[in-house]
Amino acid sequence: MRIILLLSFVIVSACSAYAQKLFAVDYASQADVQLFVVDYASQADLCVFKVDYASQAKGNEGKWFWVDYASQADKKVFFVDYASQADLKIFFVDYASQAEWRSQQKKHLMY
Repeated sequence: MRIILLLSFVIVSACSAYAQKLFAVDYASQADVQLFVVDYASQADLCVFKVDYASQAKGNEGKWFWVDYASQADKKVFFVDYASQADLKIFFVDYASQAEWRSQQKKHLMY
């Protein structure tokens, strides 16, 4: 019985660890990741598509769902004023098929 409970916990934790539900905080000190929005996709580490439903934001593929409360978020983010301050540079795309990681070295930031 303990093994089943432990296995269930591990599976649920693993699935939720890859979800992309985000909340924008007011201060950099509250954030897990600091973001900067670039002007062109070629400048970005990640191309992001905003989805309409939380269920569409599975995996670490750049499909993000914005939540209303910090407690609902998997990651809390802060938007910085300069690219040099950012952990991750993002570009918002118009279509879900355009969402992608352009820099694999930064992928760990959103796990």
